[in-house]
Amino acid sequence: MAPLPNPKARKGITHQFSKRLVAFEHVPNSIDSHSKNVIIFIGGLFDGLLTVPYASSIADHLPPAWTLAQVLLSSSYTGWGTASLQTDVAELSEAVSYFRTIKDGKIILMGHSTGCQDVMEYLTGPGHESRAPINGGIIQAPVSDREAMKIMLDPALYRESCVVATAMVESGNGEEILPSRETKGFFPAPVTARRWLSLASPHHDGDDDYFSSDLPDERLEKSFGSLPPYSPLCILFSGSDEFVSKELDKAALVKKWIGFVKRGAGKVDEDFSGILDGASHNLSGNPDHVVQGLVKRVLGFVNALTSQSTL
Repeated sequence: MAPLPNPKARKGITHQFSKRLVAFEHVPNSIDSHSKNVIIFIGGLFDGLLTVPYASSIADHLPPAWTLAQVLLSSSYTGWGTASLQTDVAELSEAVSYFRTIKDGKIILMGHSTGCQDVMEYLTGPGHESRAPINGGIIQAPVSDREAMKIMLDPALYRESCVVATAMVESGNGEEILPSRETKGFFPAPVTARRWLSLASPHHDGDDDYFSSDLPDERLEKSFGSLPPYSPLCILFSGSDEFVSKELDKAALVKKWIGFVKRGAGKVDEDFSGILDGASHNLSGNPDHVVQGLVKRVLGFVNALTSQSTL
């Protein structure tokens, strides 16, 4: 077998927080393995352990009282196509509850890409009141899957796939796998009709549709406008995200989201939220100064939280 490009070993602790689920807590040499605060990192579609390279950079630069733990959920790698946001947040609540038994400080959820939907679902989705409380949330690359799919898919294929998925759901077959001929291999993973519509529904009503630029105000009031006051949010939007239309005014969209947070009961970190200049979707292959720009914003948010009283 050919060796992996730039192989790296990571020091850490593996935690089994549920019967079949684990989290890997990065423990760099400069960080105390008994740190009391943790960032729980959630990847996007197809992500798993170490697939988002900047997560390791954050872990390496955290203050001694903090560590970063990457969770492997049922939806990790190719499991997302048969999972749901509600499944994700139920498992994340188990992870938070577990870390509460071994950490006596702050817990932050940080999502990348579709992991951003998990953060929003955790804080505002159905049943959020019963989930283990967290001290803050970070969303990086909060892009619209629906708008990205419309950019990348042939328009006729997009329309037909949604028609077929809708018919499957309406006939009671929403948990069946959408035929691959309807997606032409766009996603190299099995996807249920229900999850396809959650991501791609042309009616703008998918469970995953948190970040589309065309969402009506009433949808944003139920998400950004309904954040709880005890979990401030930091919004990090990649300035050169390849899954976002070049015509989209990213700064205006982030400003709009912040406005809804401020009009509601929630809190948003305006000092460190914003556009990551030059950053691609997951910063893979980006120059070091771009990655360090992300790290600096995360550290700023973390340090601000550290000075606040614990939940």
